[in-house]
Amino acid sequence: MRAFERRELIINKLYRNKKVHVADLAQDFNVSEETIRRDLEKLDKEGIAKKSYGGAILNVHTNEDPSYSHRHAVNLEAKRAIAANVLELINDGDSLMTDTSSTAFEALKKITEVKKNLTIITNSLVVLSEFQHSGHKLISTGGVLGAETNSFVGPSASRTIQRYNVDVALFSCKALSMTGGLSDSNEAESELKILMRQQASKAVLLADYSKFDRIAFIRLFGFDEIDFIVTDEKPSEEWSMFLNKYQVSLLHSPAE
Repeated sequence: MRAFERRELIINKLYRNKKVHVADLAQDFNVSEETIRRDLEKLDKEGIAKKSYGGAILNVHTNEDPSYSHRHAVNLEAKRAIAANVLELINDGDSLMTDTSSTAFEALKKITEVKKNLTIITNSLVVLSEFQHSGHKLISTGGVLGAETNSFVGPSASRTIQRYNVDVALFSCKALSMTGGLSDSNEAESELKILMRQQASKAVLLADYSKFDRIAFIRLFGFDEIDFIVTDEKPSEEWSMFLNKYQVSLLHSPAE
């Protein structure tokens, strides 16, 4: 068993039991306690677990959904690098569905400046407000507006998404894991992302370096449902080989 596979199983135990013990894990996986301590230390650094005496407890923040203003301020330069990298995937005249992620917002700022005659379907109030005079066609999903998320959710939003077939679904997530797939923290938003992916010919995930090797509360889908991942930094060789196995194309900034 590879180290990342063992850590994923540890994460599953954390979600089920809220805590794990070094001695029990060492016995379960037939490895040394020192190996388990290194696993837990890595999960601690990734924000998934908090080390405690003799083990670790689940970090409850994996289930938190930060406000839009907070999300927009985090890793802003990385998001702008992603925005530049995504341009080659969008053509003039394309129809897009986008989520409420701050990464998608930064990408749209670039896309709407360079590309022509786009149709953008979104549940993001911020996108609708920002790009209403962009010269592109905007379609709102409608639905129930969340005050903290600045997004429309609920049955009305779902029905609108299912009415349209689009060229590209452009979205982000909170975490990517080799064995856990893509995951997020907001259940209502996650349901819409899944629908957007179903309605699109091409699925483009926007994920900065901090999202890799992490896991969040709600599973979205696996890598077999993604066509492109656009990021700001080249991930590890292990990740490159993994994505190649699933025929996911990886776009990133060139190494300096």
